[in-house]
This record gives sequence, structure tokens and C-alpha cells, in this order.
Amino acid sequence: MSSFDERKDAFENKFAHEEKLDFAVEARCSKLFGLWVAEQFGLEGADANTYAMEVVESNLEEPGFDDILRKVRRDLEGKNIEISDHMLGTQLDIALEKARKQIKEEGA
Repeated sequence: MSSFDERKDAFENKFAHEEKLDFAVEARCSKLFGLWVAEQFGLEGADANTYAMEVVESNLEEPGFDDILRKVRRDLEGKNIEISDHMLGTQLDIALEKARKQIKEEGA
């Protein structure tokens, strides 16, 4: 195998690994954020986990987190719970950092 082929393969492997990590971080972030929102609803245990998984699934609609923010905003409005967009963004940022830390610690 030529040096060029080896470098190409290494680059492709690195890219695939980074994509896998990004997906894992985004999914974990969505779950952590969903658990925080569930807490705002007063949900615990299995109910909180079920809601968090709904948030994770809603994140598959489009790249980024706008889709989960729309879902959560609708759900909050449906329960007459007022949380500012700023607070939601802050909690999403906290969940993202926590997710990155957890995935890194797990060595994924």
C-alpha cells in the first residue's frame, strides 16, 4: 500500500470516528436536556426517561438543535410552563458540555 493510500485511509477512519463521536454527543445532549425539561414538568423515573427519549427522537428531524427546541417549547406551552428562550438555550449548552465530558470519559 502506498503512503498516499495509508494517509487517505487514516483520514477516512478519523473522519468516521469523529462523526460517530459527534452523533453520540448530540444524542446524549438531547437526552440530558430532555431529562431537565422532564424535571420541569415534574416527571420522574420511567416517565422522565420516556420524555427524554421523545426529545432525542425529535432531534433526528434536522441538523442542529432547533428541532428539539421547537418540540420542548410546544410541550412547555401545552403545560402552561413559562421558561425563557434564554434559559432553554443555557440549559441546552449545559447539557452539551456535560454530554461531551461524559462521552470523552467513556472513551467512545
